[in-house]
Amino acid sequence: MKLLKLLPVSGDHLTPRETVAELDKYIVGQNDAKRSVAIALRNRWRRQQVPEALRDEIAPKNIIMIGPTGVGKTEIARRLAKLTASPFLKIEASKFTEVGYVGRDVESMVRDLMELSVNMVKAEERDKVQAKAEAAVEERLLDMLLPGSTPETPADETDEGGEKDEKAANTREKLRTMLRAGRLEDRLVELEVSQRTAPVVEIFSAAGMEEMDFNFKDMLGNLFPGKTKQRKVKLSEAREYLLQEEAGRLIDMDRVVEEARRKVEQNGIIFLDEIDKIVGRDGTRGPDVSREGVQRDLLPIVEGTTVNSKYGMLRTDHILFIASGAFHLSKPSDLIPEMQGRFPIRVELHSLGPEEFERILTEPENALIKQYRALLNTEGIRLTFTPEAVKEIAGLATTVNERTENIGARRLHTVMEKLLEEISFTAPDLTAQEITITDAYVRERLAALIDDEDLSRYIL
Repeated sequence: MKLLKLLPVSGDHLTPRETVAELDKYIVGQNDAKRSVAIALRNRWRRQQVPEALRDEIAPKNIIMIGPTGVGKTEIARRLAKLTASPFLKIEASKFTEVGYVGRDVESMVRDLMELSVNMVKAEERDKVQAKAEAAVEERLLDMLLPGSTPETPADETDEGGEKDEKAANTREKLRTMLRAGRLEDRLVELEVSQRTAPVVEIFSAAGMEEMDFNFKDMLGNLFPGKTKQRKVKLSEAREYLLQEEAGRLIDMDRVVEEARRKVEQNGIIFLDEIDKIVGRDGTRGPDVSREGVQRDLLPIVEGTTVNSKYGMLRTDHILFIASGAFHLSKPSDLIPEMQGRFPIRVELHSLGPEEFERILTEPENALIKQYRALLNTEGIRLTFTPEAVKEIAGLATTVNERTENIGARRLHTVMEKLLEEISFTAPDLTAQEITITDAYVRERLAALIDDEDLSRYIL
């Protein structure tokens, strides 16, 4: 039972079958990929249950997803991260270049993941101290509205000063009632805000030098003392500023950083998209040399190394790496052998057809039709689709994918937007009513456009 406490993330306790069921709520098909990530997730929990001497020896089972664009590769990884509340970073592998060339250092993705984790933990801590911060902010706002009326001031009712103190206390309580009722939100108050005076720090950031100068930037920031200035702002704006300030005081940043580091090192997920773009091909020269160099630079990160950051040293041994690529012009075996060995699980995602499109339009919790119905409902319009209309939309989207570039389910966004363009434009002018989308309406709006192959290539 003690070992279970090491894992506060409830998603890690899901069985593979439960994980797949959760992914099914948002992603249609691709069962092989869902099973692979579900097993990888469960293995994290299993690793925490083994004896400590063996625990560090168990490496994560990294995954390569192979399939065309728009079939759910990124969505599977993103939903998995949300399910476990894990730090998650999606990045294109093609953004990196070999050390010595122009581009980002591969270690920057680990630092970015740590930054995300710190923000996640800080947000969690802020929620815990929210009530305490709001109480402190209320007192500070009352001090601004009625200076010199602090609640700690003792009132002596036997002299004139005591009567004044009692009067001030009564006034303060009246203002408190008005404040809580929201009747003072537009009142102007004077607020002391910090003023930044070190633009050189931003110059370094803009130059893309975060990999070498994160400590230098911190040093520069400390060299320039912070200045403050008085500003007149609305009370509602002052409350937001003071809430951040008070929460910052109440949060123990050392504990935040330590917890964020634990989340990154034990639960972090890095999604390397377009990994096929850094695969060199035999018999070629030039850019392919750099591509192979990127793989060799990525290798230590994936294998497990220590990365320096402004929050301290970060180990990457147990970060889960999920790579994806279409592999149209190459194949996973074209990766350097060492990299292939660090991605033992390979799963193929299949192209989507009209049956999958029908399900995508209606079944997931975030289905496109549900989204458009909710959007137009804000204008008082009840939008419904007949089953025949859904079938027609799916068929037309499949036809466009076959004739032009196959972009998978992303084609549905374009088709739906074009289909509902007229309704979306005139919705504010229509009286509250119910609009039914039929297969005839779908053909009327889209059939001519799809028949014109040259036109559909540009519009759909």
